Amino acid sequence: MESIGRYCEEAILFLEKMITIPSLSFEEADRATFIAEYLSKRSLKPQLVGNNIIVRLPHSSKGRPVLMLNSHIDTIKPSELYTFDPFNPPLDKERILGVGSNDAGGSVTSLLHTFLYFAEHKEKLESLKVELVLLLTAEEERSGPDGMQRISAEIPDLADMAIVGEPTGMRAAIAERGLLVLDAAARGISGHAARNDGENAILIALDDISILRNFVFEKISPTMGNTHLNVTQINAGTAHNVIPDECSFVVDIRPTDVYTNPEIMEILQNHLRSTLKARNLTNRSSATPIGHPLLKAAESCSMEKFVSPTTSDWMRLKIPAIKMGPGESSRSHKADEYILKDEIRHAIHTYIKFITHLK
Repeated sequence: MESIGRYCEEAILFLEKMITIPSLSFEEADRATFIAEYLSKRSLKPQLVGNNIIVRLPHSSKGRPVLMLNSHIDTIKPSELYTFDPFNPPLDKERILGVGSNDAGGSVTSLLHTFLYFAEHKEKLESLKVELVLLLTAEEERSGPDGMQRISAEIPDLADMAIVGEPTGMRAAIAERGLLVLDAAARGISGHAARNDGENAILIALDDISILRNFVFEKISPTMGNTHLNVTQINAGTAHNVIPDECSFVVDIRPTDVYTNPEIMEILQNHLRSTLKARNLTNRSSATPIGHPLLKAAESCSMEKFVSPTTSDWMRLKIPAIKMGPGESSRSHKADEYILKDEIRHAIHTYIKFITHLK
């Protein structure tokens, strides 16, 4: 336990330094270099693929399944409501402050130092049932092409399973809903309101929205339940006396693992007069396969399991995964972001216990 404690304190110091290096999506080069140099000083050989960092262990045991420890190094643009410099935050006894400290700096430093713990304790590594690889990705916040998408395309056999580090309070997210946003366009025929002619596109849209309001998808996910949808925006009309010939509205859908996004779009299009267009079909849902060793390890560690409402790089992976990390999702993307130092300490102990319990 004393040895693990040293890695916890090193992780805290590392994150305090990393936060001061801006790393907005698509602008992660300086932070990637900092992390690579830090790992090189620990006798590891990090590989940079763009601004993504891959680290394999020098004393690997071939034949064991490979567990990927993954989180992202990029951040959103900080809010103008910060009460301190988000890249030069004040030091605090109990917290680490700054943009990206919670999402996902806490996961980055905790997974990185968990990886170092096993890398520097060969006897601990040899007792595991898995091999380890560390992957810290770029462009996650913007779903960019040179982050996890690039790694999955160029190195598809990097790992057999993954832990995705995101702020979950170290609860085990065994599934996460996807995201499908549809732009709908109802088209009618314009006319003069006084003559009551034409075909009102608003009424066509309202009929379709009524269908969506009561729509129930037949398949129900055993893990995530029903697929949810909501109409969130609507726009129509040019003047009070003109029957509108177009009405647009937006549908926000949170898919489960029983439908693909193209399937959902096709099902809905068959029920509506409005024309549907997807903004993105790749933000799919994810779920840890029932009976998978990742689930069994979570159960062995008596971890609380839940379905995450937010998306992550998990949706880019083609291997089984589980999502968990220090911090709370409610703090993400807000001014005066922070993570507790004790949350990082707890995370490293929990990650090590979890990995040790993987069979």
